[in-house]
Amino acid sequence: MPHTPTMLVANRDAERLDWTQPAPWQSDPITVENGSVDIAWIMSPPGLESGGHQNLFRFIDIAEKAGHRCSIYLYTTSTTPVSFTDIRGMLRTAAAYPEVSASIEMYDPEKGVKTGTQAIFATGWETAYPAYLDASLAKRFYFVQDYEASFYPLGTESLLAENTYHFGFHAITAGGWLAHKLSTEFGMQTDHFDFAADKTHYSVTNLERRNEVFFYARPVTPRRAFEFGLLVLAEFARIKPDVKINFAGWDVSNWAIPFKHTNLASLDISELNAVYNRCAAGLVLSLSNMSLLPLELLSSGVTPIVNDGPNNRMVSDNPFIEYVPASPLAIARKMAEVFDHPDAVERSVAMSDSVAAVNWTDSGKQFISAFEKAMRG
Repeated sequence: MPHTPTMLVANRDAERLDWTQPAPWQSDPITVENGSVDIAWIMSPPGLESGGHQNLFRFIDIAEKAGHRCSIYLYTTSTTPVSFTDIRGMLRTAAAYPEVSASIEMYDPEKGVKTGTQAIFATGWETAYPAYLDASLAKRFYFVQDYEASFYPLGTESLLAENTYHFGFHAITAGGWLAHKLSTEFGMQTDHFDFAADKTHYSVTNLERRNEVFFYARPVTPRRAFEFGLLVLAEFARIKPDVKINFAGWDVSNWAIPFKHTNLASLDISELNAVYNRCAAGLVLSLSNMSLLPLELLSSGVTPIVNDGPNNRMVSDNPFIEYVPASPLAIARKMAEVFDHPDAVERSVAMSDSVAAVNWTDSGKQFISAFEKAMRG
């Protein structure tokens, strides 16, 4: 049977979008001088463990609390039917998702977004295609949480993802690295909001010395460098054989791991603080935009060990984050040093205090300010 290529974007959408020619919505985009805005958010179907969707819903909630009206449209090329019953049930019960008022429906290219929509947000590279092609004259925005062209080997999908940064959307990005990259390399209009940590979930509860380490283990997410992390931890286990190594983020029971570890698999957000408070260090590798975990770890008194690079440093310059060159041995040594601090308990408290004023409320204000300024023309 002939192979039919399937991508996150529908072939018909990729075929008919010519970003080298001006689109109707670009000639006279809608502006709203004051008051609330009707916003359409086009996204892939949300999942229980999707941190990107959880953060996206956080900002939909922020937009609604600022008085704006939101509608959610789901876009997918999967042949598996979307269960709205399951999605609504998950959104209602998952602690990581805020409750929002937005309606949720499938995106129908024949109907497009509802009449009266004044702003459309693309939320992932594949959703930028229907957002661009929609017949509405709404102003286009791009909620960018990572540089998604790097998610793929050089090829069709990396090219189609990169093309979306030429679509003429106004990008509001997670952290300053993405805003800088999209502005300087693609000429996009960009604003950004800063990363934060939810203090209702993360805090210091353990005032004793800690003898465990945390590894954000996501073998299904290449940018989290799982195999590289194993190289680091194999050396760390040799240096510190008595320190317990915890894996969390994915079930790694099917992976051959050459040192003793505890496979915590996927944890609910309500379970993370207890784990973090047993750990002195947390290994979080990020090859594109920085993860949210380093600031969450700091809130719980854990020293984040992160591979060095502008993609991470331009997101947070917190002095307690240990940025280390991407040498497995160098990272392992730095992790081991954390356990030798004589003032470990005091450092844990100081780490948490260092992010005490870093909150999503302020990030939300940055987002709303950037969005409303762009909408006011």
